[in-house]
Amino acid sequence: MSVILSGYDHTIRFWEALSGICSRTIQHPESQVNRLCITPDKKYLAAAGRHMVRLYDIKSSNPNPVQQFEGHTNNITGVAFHCEGKWMVTSSEDMTVRVWDTRTGMVQRNYQHSHPVNDVVIHPNQGELVSCDRGGNIRIWDLGESKCTHQLVPVEDVSMASVSVASDGSLLAAGNNLGDVYIWRMYQNHDSTTLLPCRVFKAHKDYLTRLLLSPDIKLLATCSADHTVRIWKIDMNEEHLEVIPEQQSPTPSPHQNGTSSTPGAHAPKQNHHSSASSQSQSSLRLNTEEQDGNTSETSLNPKPFRSATSLASTASGTTSSPQSQFRANVAPGFGTDLISARRPLPCDVILDNHQRWVWDCAFSADSAYLVTVCSDHYARLWELSSATIIRQYNGHHRGAVCVALNDYSSPP
Repeated sequence: MSVILSGYDHTIRFWEALSGICSRTIQHPESQVNRLCITPDKKYLAAAGRHMVRLYDIKSSNPNPVQQFEGHTNNITGVAFHCEGKWMVTSSEDMTVRVWDTRTGMVQRNYQHSHPVNDVVIHPNQGELVSCDRGGNIRIWDLGESKCTHQLVPVEDVSMASVSVASDGSLLAAGNNLGDVYIWRMYQNHDSTTLLPCRVFKAHKDYLTRLLLSPDIKLLATCSADHTVRIWKIDMNEEHLEVIPEQQSPTPSPHQNGTSSTPGAHAPKQNHHSSASSQSQSSLRLNTEEQDGNTSETSLNPKPFRSATSLASTASGTTSSPQSQFRANVAPGFGTDLISARRPLPCDVILDNHQRWVWDCAFSADSAYLVTVCSDHYARLWELSSATIIRQYNGHHRGAVCVALNDYSSPP
């Protein structure tokens, strides 16, 4: 098992997980690296920076990329691969989600948001994408129909930082800049996906930077600017994942419109009422030239458009619900439902040895270990059953912000 790290020092470093030895360093001089992703066959590493994604051969000593994907006009914030590596999807601050043919390097699809896009993931059915943006929107894109089929807006104008879909497609989790987490059950029909909200809770008192469901779908990891990673227990059979009943069904609001590059594809209309200040204040910005040794984390992460709800400290680390209700704008014809919030998931453990902001994390294939990366220049390998650090990796000269775990074992 190897741990691959990158960040603001323009290098990509490969570490042997257990020995802690750095076995390889790749220079990435053009920009910082925002996200890392390993292809399903574990042969290549995708490094997403500013304007382009570079693909590196993992087993080769060649420092040069074997392929480049160019076309975005701003920072690339998310990258993921089709299960057979036939195509790749990226999200960007240029307000687009793009699907690329990995053989030719050409764009196959180009989906438009009206705000900078923070993250994108591929549904396990390989036919849908889930993306989120600074306007607080979560969108589901049907690749077959080449259109947006669902738009979720838990809190308007509060940047939605991260999304994660369960390995079996049963759950969608999302987290925003206020530290709030939202969970939906996902039901796959023959020709559509149904989303039913089942949980909303305050996970952190500060910005949530990354959120990830474990491969076995028993844990949810949330990373934050509060210097912690929290691990939340998930039990698909427990009450805390029951669907929240509807409290009120007002008159359906007009649906919002996204655009797709395919002529004739119709998606819900996007609401343009949010101010320019909300776009500039409610996100985790990744600006290439501003990342120097003296730049504060606060300057990289401006204050959110809305102030965070205060937290009541508890021994378990769980807190009161951030909102009494949240809104889910789903596919055309479903209208708008106001949903009551309930108690949070059980907090299993808090990983709190980080000295600064925690930006990213990665589970091992068996969900027993977690790697976290932090602005304190360290990455840490945690054994989750004991909440102890197995190994620390220190070699970056600036903040480490992204990680990929090359785990050769198969999930149970």
